[in-house]
Amino acid sequence: MAGRGAAILLGLALLGTAGLGSAAAAIAYPGSIAATGDSITRAYNTGFIPYTDNPSASWSTGTNSAVDSQYLRLLAVHPAILGRNFNDAKSGARMTDLAGQMQAAASQRAAYVTVEMGGNDVCTSSESTMTSVASFRAQFSAAMNTITAASRKALVSVSSIPNVYGLWSIFKDNGTARFVWSLFGVCQSMLANADSTAQADVDRRARVLQREKDFNDVLESVCALYAQCRYDKGAVFNTVFTTADVTSRDYFHPSTAGQAKLAAVSWAAGYWGP
Repeated sequence: MAGRGAAILLGLALLGTAGLGSAAAAIAYPGSIAATGDSITRAYNTGFIPYTDNPSASWSTGTNSAVDSQYLRLLAVHPAILGRNFNDAKSGARMTDLAGQMQAAASQRAAYVTVEMGGNDVCTSSESTMTSVASFRAQFSAAMNTITAASRKALVSVSSIPNVYGLWSIFKDNGTARFVWSLFGVCQSMLANADSTAQADVDRRARVLQREKDFNDVLESVCALYAQCRYDKGAVFNTVFTTADVTSRDYFHPSTAGQAKLAAVSWAAGYWGP
């Protein structure tokens, strides 16, 4: 009995040590967060004034409780991050602009940087004006080199590009959406002739979708080269958005509900998600 009791105590001690090891291996919560990206991360068109940025509702660094941004989720478990949320995203930005945003994040000494970039590289005035895959790779690599050279400890979380073909799918039969897309020239690479079933338009949409998939592959492969980078494995791209998740002002940008969905999905796929 004495030997058995010693064995049990030894087993419990080993389990306790293993538990401590797991806790020690957990990634510490950051003391600051910086968001990089485009109009999605600026929560464009979600505020009281139409067609303006509304960063308080950003999925990444916003303070709107209805969104429950990554910043607010971190604040709930790590109060030291209070007030250390920086939104360096710019509406209209493309991947070529990311290096500059990364430099801004580095100057703010951001311990955690979120990336949601590429929507404007696929959503352009026409198929021919989309960013090439080679340029996209070079630009993203330059951005990652910028942040990792400036800070070897900053964690980088990279989200996939939301599925623009999915956006077309949920609104293609909505006459108002088609009118707005055409009037304002919204993402014409994908959304031009939105109700057309002509083979040329069907083929164009398929090529644009493939370009977006290629961009997401670049995000994944380049991110994998850096120990301090984590890609969401396509979580945002694979998220199904409903009409309620998109603002009816332009039928393109996420609504407040859409921002909340982006926050939840990106958090779950990130460093501290479930």
